[in-house]
Amino acid sequence: MKNDFRQKLHLEPLKGWLNDPNGLSFFNGEYHVYFQYSPDSAEGKGRKCWGHWCSPDLLNWKFTGTVLLPDTPEDRSGVYSGCGFVKDDTLYLFYTGNVKEEGNHDYITSGRGANVILVTTGNGHDMSPKKVLLRNEDYPYYCSCHVRDPKVWEEDGKYHMVLGARTLDSKGCVLYYVSDDLLNWKYDRTVYGEDGSYMWECPDAFMLGGHSFLSISPQGIPHEKYCFQNVYSSGYYELESGKAENYREWDKGFDFYAPQSFDVPDGRKLFIGWEGIGDIPYNNPTVELGWQHCLTLPRELTVNDKGNICQVPVRELEKLRFDSLKINDGDIVSTELPFEFAGNCLGDFSIKIMDILELESAKGETSLRFISESVGGGRNVRYAKMQVCNDIRIIADTTSVEIYLNGGETVFSSRMYPKDTQIRLCFTGAEGTLYRLYGLNMC
Repeated sequence: MKNDFRQKLHLEPLKGWLNDPNGLSFFNGEYHVYFQYSPDSAEGKGRKCWGHWCSPDLLNWKFTGTVLLPDTPEDRSGVYSGCGFVKDDTLYLFYTGNVKEEGNHDYITSGRGANVILVTTGNGHDMSPKKVLLRNEDYPYYCSCHVRDPKVWEEDGKYHMVLGARTLDSKGCVLYYVSDDLLNWKYDRTVYGEDGSYMWECPDAFMLGGHSFLSISPQGIPHEKYCFQNVYSSGYYELESGKAENYREWDKGFDFYAPQSFDVPDGRKLFIGWEGIGDIPYNNPTVELGWQHCLTLPRELTVNDKGNICQVPVRELEKLRFDSLKINDGDIVSTELPFEFAGNCLGDFSIKIMDILELESAKGETSLRFISESVGGGRNVRYAKMQVCNDIRIIADTTSVEIYLNGGETVFSSRMYPKDTQIRLCFTGAEGTLYRLYGLNMC
């Protein structure tokens, strides 16, 4: 069947441009996913807003429209990224209001306002008036004009906020603030890492498995073969005694950035990223059709016995499985997108989606390689260093693929654009079960 490039499993806009997930929360019995949204252009031009989806079960999604617009002096150049925080019967949404002044400015050391703004909602889509909480003068003197992306949580009887920042001498860092009432915030401290980046975006501080972590999206890390392969990185630090140590990347694929976590009532910590990235050297053919980009599948986070965070698709997605097929080493099968494969490695292995891509592991090196440049939109190959690969899980949508190895300790997320949804798979050194998948219900 000819591929119209509309996905069945991933949240994407009907028109315009999508990037960072924002305001992720469980509120009033529903999951809420806000996102950076440029409704006027598939290339991200025009108004920078927030769009909003909600769902009772992570399977049935409703788009409620553009819920935050750049309509005040403090956010006139864009409603930038932020978070959601649930307290009693109210959802608090914190975001960065971007302001670019006219004149001869570099917009790094001058000419940019970065305002932390709060709105509240009782239903997820009708918003209160906006309240400015922090302005440039409220940040440390050594910060540039690039301070943004608040994430708020409650701990030890106080409210805490982190903001990503760039210093005047171009070092990435995170600013910590504290509050007693969610309205009045006091600077607490600054945390730096040793990654060599000039800017930290989209910070997210959280506890998981008894460990403290700081997730960031740093810009400016030098590229290497097995890590930092993308234009911008995205990963997490361990926080021991207030120091950021042992940086690890979230994802080895071509398309992953600006993730955010949130807690749900059953105790899980869920996680969604932008299955895209800015300033890419490759392309997405949906631009010609009027939209661009999507979010990743929602994922569950856990910590393994090595202290590494593992990501797996939320268990709700297993309800979409049907028409299972046992796969043996050496099998070549035909199926329809979307599909899922869950299986084991028998040593070195290769899984090919014929004429599209190949996942291969040999001699301690795992690679995701696009066979066709047109299908990859210019994407070529990404690598991971893995001494042993024991298990594999692949979920392929009509224009996305997400690959989870070793229980999700290593993940590859990438866009792809095959002409047809009918595909052939070749398995060498792997066995397991292949499922066809129903799509999400999206309206």
